[in-house]
Amino acid sequence: MPKKTTDFHEASFRDPSGAMFYDEKVLRRRINPIYFPQYTKLKESGFFKTLHDNSLLISHEETAVSEAEIIITPEPIPFITNPYEWSFEQYKHAALHTLKLQKYALSKGFILKDASAYNVTFHKGAPIFIDTLSFDFYEEGTPWRAYKQFITHFFGPLVLAKYHGSEIFKMMQTHIDGLPVKLIASMLPGKTKLSTTLYTNIHLLAKMESKHSEDYKAETKVAKLSRKGQENVIDSLYNYIKDLELKEASEWGNYYTKTNYEQQAFEGKKTQIQEWVSLLKPQRLIDIGGNDGTFARTVLKNVPDVIVTDIDANAVGQNYEMARKQKESNMLAFVCDVLQPAPGIGFNNTERNSLIERLHNYAPDVTMALALIHHITLSGNVPFEKSAEFFAKFSTHLILEFPTREDSWVESLLVRKREFINHFDFYNEVSFEEGYQSYFTIEKKVTLPGTKRILYLLKNKTR
Repeated sequence: MPKKTTDFHEASFRDPSGAMFYDEKVLRRRINPIYFPQYTKLKESGFFKTLHDNSLLISHEETAVSEAEIIITPEPIPFITNPYEWSFEQYKHAALHTLKLQKYALSKGFILKDASAYNVTFHKGAPIFIDTLSFDFYEEGTPWRAYKQFITHFFGPLVLAKYHGSEIFKMMQTHIDGLPVKLIASMLPGKTKLSTTLYTNIHLLAKMESKHSEDYKAETKVAKLSRKGQENVIDSLYNYIKDLELKEASEWGNYYTKTNYEQQAFEGKKTQIQEWVSLLKPQRLIDIGGNDGTFARTVLKNVPDVIVTDIDANAVGQNYEMARKQKESNMLAFVCDVLQPAPGIGFNNTERNSLIERLHNYAPDVTMALALIHHITLSGNVPFEKSAEFFAKFSTHLILEFPTREDSWVESLLVRKREFINHFDFYNEVSFEEGYQSYFTIEKKVTLPGTKRILYLLKNKTR
């Protein structure tokens, strides 16, 4: 039971049906009496069981039942990713997952009353819906209550990404309630008005929104819609999204086909990482700047939970698709720019935790940062001590690859900085070790044969 108001999860204060809270370190959900009829029917009809069995909705157990409240304990999710951290493939699958839920709910006499992209995350290699209280009774003849929310959270961003690239998803960071329909319509090419699906679900919706701007709910003015009509809308959206494709250039998507050292050195690096990770026996590992997960996969069988992040959404998409194909359920990929970590957002900047807060709570036993430090330092102008501070906020052990000044990629970056070349005299092995020893001790240090790179095993001084 919650002991004080600060135990409540900041992301759930808006919902009158209930709220998430922490019982010690266990996340639970309180259900209020106003939602008892829906919850009871969803439970007794077998609706919840079907969704749980098919990994459509996060499973839960009842912890306590009284006249005042029902307490359930959802299955723990090690790390929550947000829509602005997804690749195009992930965003697309999250949208299709939401439509599947709505269609199934409708067939059983229920509806999905919330279609927020923030109600979906990725768990065990696939999208999962995480808001147990988002279902309500279906009333015959009524339109889908969450239709506009689905357009602003899913359909609109995906269509914009088709024309402008996956960078569009970052707009969800500043639009936690979805992208405004008028904004979506204004950013689409004029030719999209010729598409029945796009005209009906975006351009016409934007016109209706403008016409009824005095309606603070901004609801569509469709008074009646049959169940069959609603199913047709869902099918139309599903089929359009299913066929969406993204065509954009990727800077790092083929990273490992253009390394600056020989295959033997590449395999030697893998072997060294495997050896150190094997000694540490981590339960959780994160590879930051890990591209398509190549090096994380060398230890995947021995680590229960692995995260790989990269700044390149296409590389993340490749990793995600590979994990799905190879059924690597313990691999989670998401988009992350280390130089601009996602902030806390929403009311009081606390509804969605910052990346650093989530990484701290995830508490990886091992963090890997391979061929990343020269980008942070030289491209980002970040001093060694500052990047060490960043990693120290969540890392127990840090496996870090340091390309020396003689490495061809470092030389290339330094050439670009030639007008400030004297400023970057500090980029060397000695300065790196001095900066990182403010937060870490050096446990092991190996020069990778056949390269101009050093691999470090560092341990956080405070953990």
